[in-house]
Amino acid sequence: MSEEPLWNPSPERCASAQFTRFAAGLAARGYLPEGADYFAVHDWAVAEPVLFWREVWDFTGVVGEPGAQVLEVPDQFPGARWFPEARLNFAENLLQRRDDHPALVGLLETGARRELTYADLYRQVAGLAAGLRALGVGPGDRVAGLLPNVPEAVIAMLATASLGATWTSCSPDFGVNGIIDRFGQVAPKVLFCADGYYYNGKPCAVLDRLDAILPAVDSVEQVVVVPLLAAQPALPQGVPAALFAGFVDPAATVVAFARLPFNHPLYVMYSSGTTGAPKCILHGAGGTLLQHRKEHSLMCDIGPQDVFFYYTTCGWMMWNWLASGLASGATLVLYDGSPFAGEGRLLLDAIDAEGITVFGTSAKYIGALEKAGERPAHSHDLRSLKTILSTGSPLLHENYEFVYRDFKRDVCLSSISGGTDILSCFVGGSPTLPVHAGEIQAPGLGMAVAIWNDQGCPVQEQKGELVCTAPFPSCPLGFWNDPDGSRFHAAYFARFDGVWAQGDYGEVTANRGFIIHGRSDAVLNPGGVRIGTAEIYRQVERCDAVLESVVIGQQWQGDVRVVLFVVLRAGRTLDAALEAEIRGLIRGNTTPRHVPARIVQVADIPRTLSGKTVELAVRNVVHGEPVKNTDALANPDALRLFRDLPSLQS
Repeated sequence: MSEEPLWNPSPERCASAQFTRFAAGLAARGYLPEGADYFAVHDWAVAEPVLFWREVWDFTGVVGEPGAQVLEVPDQFPGARWFPEARLNFAENLLQRRDDHPALVGLLETGARRELTYADLYRQVAGLAAGLRALGVGPGDRVAGLLPNVPEAVIAMLATASLGATWTSCSPDFGVNGIIDRFGQVAPKVLFCADGYYYNGKPCAVLDRLDAILPAVDSVEQVVVVPLLAAQPALPQGVPAALFAGFVDPAATVVAFARLPFNHPLYVMYSSGTTGAPKCILHGAGGTLLQHRKEHSLMCDIGPQDVFFYYTTCGWMMWNWLASGLASGATLVLYDGSPFAGEGRLLLDAIDAEGITVFGTSAKYIGALEKAGERPAHSHDLRSLKTILSTGSPLLHENYEFVYRDFKRDVCLSSISGGTDILSCFVGGSPTLPVHAGEIQAPGLGMAVAIWNDQGCPVQEQKGELVCTAPFPSCPLGFWNDPDGSRFHAAYFARFDGVWAQGDYGEVTANRGFIIHGRSDAVLNPGGVRIGTAEIYRQVERCDAVLESVVIGQQWQGDVRVVLFVVLRAGRTLDAALEAEIRGLIRGNTTPRHVPARIVQVADIPRTLSGKTVELAVRNVVHGEPVKNTDALANPDALRLFRDLPSLQS
């Protein structure tokens, strides 16, 4: 893109960034010239992965023994093995700090607030790990959390990891079948479960669902209940159960960290499960730690004095990513509830009240603030805020402009994109780079990311498939119950042999940034022309009457036609004038191929529990095909709004 940057880092910000210190160290060792910029470091890191990842280990202070070898069988992808001789413990790295500095601040939409220091956190983990050890929990076991985003979730994860067991979690707003579909596959030994949570001003009970869940997940030998709605909730029957406080051993004051191999299983994550049974993705402790330390320190510049927030649930990978901020010694702000509680300003209030320096959110939240007429720069101080992170869906050109016009002018707005698949980012930000409207700033350090056309050739300023052409440490260990790796290979390596295909449709810009145009499987194809859905959303976003939209390709008369569904502001209806306005915006700023053949008003749009619009589910309903695992949706009833629509029959 040719536009001037919306933001340039000051010389002072560049000079103080951890990345600058890292680059200076590379120069001192003769790897790069003095003053090498981000892209020079990136290119060197891709060319010299063994040197780069060992430098990351040392620079970020990973606790453990790295061993002599960094990368084994580097030409196998998948199959390359990082730090094959290393021994480490994930929790030990997150609990290096043990002083009275705040570690966790837990906020609820009710206004409740709790704070734990690093010393408090260490003691809680010690006591909980002792309780788990008494049950025989150790390497090879799974521990599950059906929990809101509260301090107990982090404590339980750390205690599990300290023992070498594997942690997995779901948000409590998942339906019963969605929980069984996930936990039933991995057979946890212990289940941490909240008695309930608050959302949109309402208490929502959870424990009554265990009557259906526990018989289906019969591996559970112990339930630990986290009280949130009541101080003394009734414990479930039929399986040993205890309250969280009673399960913690108060006599245990030291955590005995089990140092295990680099690829020891740390997390089981789940795909969204909206098009089939959710995939259980297994991630290793070392790869997760090293990637998160790199991203937090070198790309987000998070350090011990930062206050780090991300709006997430325990069912989304951003929760795991946020939790790793403890390894930087930062204070984590955990929030559970609606992001629009408190007249839509609760999270903005938290920036000032908690002194948040790094504020993570979604493109949907930023867009909703703009649609609601919020102007945070005028309603809040925001003095502490230095970085805004956004993920979950493409951040549109107009979202960038809104942030710098109405949110804060001097802030690094970093859109980041990766996935549950890699528990990290392929492309992201840097406080040492300018921010251009509509662009993700850069490829991730050490990630051999490119855009390939259908012939498997790299292209620039052309749309194609986002790929990674070389191994990286947070490549999953594989899928659960996939002994020959065939399902794992089909998911990521079937398109291009030996190359990871992420399933995102994007382009590399002239600035070496990235634009993500949507998911590859949701790309529209009218008349054989590939169109990313984000290209249409960008234009529809400009229409003040439209609150939300979803676009699909409908099979029609041997071709595909573009169909746009819109949710309108209260009191607005889709009349001829509004249709003409929407079509005019799209035609005038894209091409005639982008213009919808049909525009349909609906009352709601289905979304996953992490807030992502489910284009494929809408497309299935329109075509009369089944939508599997609707428990993965936040509002599954919205699907009926798209079934058998007369306006799509002609």
